[in-house]
Amino acid sequence: MDGASASEESSLHGLSQTSAQADIDGPYAWVRLLVSMVFATVAGVGMWSVIVVLPAIEADFGISRAEATLPYTTTMLGFAFGNAVVGRAVDRWSYWIAALVSAIVLSSGFAIASLTTSVFQFALVQGVMIGAGSAAGFGPLIADISHWFEKRRGIAVAIAASGNYLAGAIWPLIIPYFMDATDWRGTYRTIAVVSIVLMIPLVLLLRRGSKARVEGQASQPTQSSVFSPGAIQVMLIVAGLGCCVAMSMPQVHIVAYCMDLGYGVARGAEMLSLMLAGGVVSRLVSGLLADRIGGVRTLLLGSVLQMLSLLLYIPFDGLASLYIVSLVFGLSQGGIVPAYAVVIREYMPAHEAGARVGLVMMATVFGMALGGWISGWIYELTGSYTAAFVNGIAWNVLNALVILMLLLKSNRLAPARA
Repeated sequence: MDGASASEESSLHGLSQTSAQADIDGPYAWVRLLVSMVFATVAGVGMWSVIVVLPAIEADFGISRAEATLPYTTTMLGFAFGNAVVGRAVDRWSYWIAALVSAIVLSSGFAIASLTTSVFQFALVQGVMIGAGSAAGFGPLIADISHWFEKRRGIAVAIAASGNYLAGAIWPLIIPYFMDATDWRGTYRTIAVVSIVLMIPLVLLLRRGSKARVEGQASQPTQSSVFSPGAIQVMLIVAGLGCCVAMSMPQVHIVAYCMDLGYGVARGAEMLSLMLAGGVVSRLVSGLLADRIGGVRTLLLGSVLQMLSLLLYIPFDGLASLYIVSLVFGLSQGGIVPAYAVVIREYMPAHEAGARVGLVMMATVFGMALGGWISGWIYELTGSYTAAFVNGIAWNVLNALVILMLLLKSNRLAPARA
């Protein structure tokens, strides 16, 4: 290669890197964020549809309520493992390819589930295809959008993560209309068509390659620690498990708790909706906060606030006070999970973000599943939810201690020079 050719190639590389740098926090990044949030909202149907059709599944297959909850359990497990598997695929190929495959798997899962003849077949499809397919709209998507922001990474991650909550607010309202027009099988076939028709165009809008994730300042860690990357990964997994075991106590059991207190199912459902609404606000505020004080401090603040709000459930069990405490809980906990992605980008190389975020998101989902079961088990042993709230607080303390340890052993790196 002669000198002119080498100079030309170097110039082209410089232009490419400049373009990648301009993408970060630029107009395209915000457009991509909007598309990503919509994609997450659509993909979230896999997490919420099984809850809505549960009574119909129970009646169709002639099974008990306990057996009818098996598909939800497998969906959660599939969603958990899907975050890790799809996250690794994003690092190896690109987000849009992994999301395209996930969209096809998700849509196909709904179509196949509508043909099942037993609850075990249905549960298998829910876990392997629908749960795993939905994962592309959570951890891997959060990791991807983090590559396109530096100054506003916290709020961007929070907005992307809100798609999961928006799915929980929208799909349970839409699906009953499908159910009124047909049965659960027809509803699942309709979702199969609607999801693929919506998701494919959204995925194609995300095809633009992300040189921004491996080039420029945004790809470099901004924090150092005495702990190795592997140790930090383990710490975040433990923290994610702990915070979500605690988080699951009110979210999973608030309806049953209200029934025990004599307030009825409707009041408990309203409190759950209030939690989710507060969670969306919390995610956005925490994202803005993370851009100012960093992910670790934001995560620690959310953990402490969640622990205090859990404590409030023990002395305050009046109807009005439970509404207030549930709102406070939602405003406390919503920003915790997205903060893990910000922390990972602060401490880890960009090209590992998909796998590392996916593993932590998997731990948080396991924490929700484990916490819901533990709380029910403690209730069966004690006949009261008081001990279950105390158990949640103990797990929350574990989370706060791990994050505090990471904070105390960290230092901000000086910005890299061009």
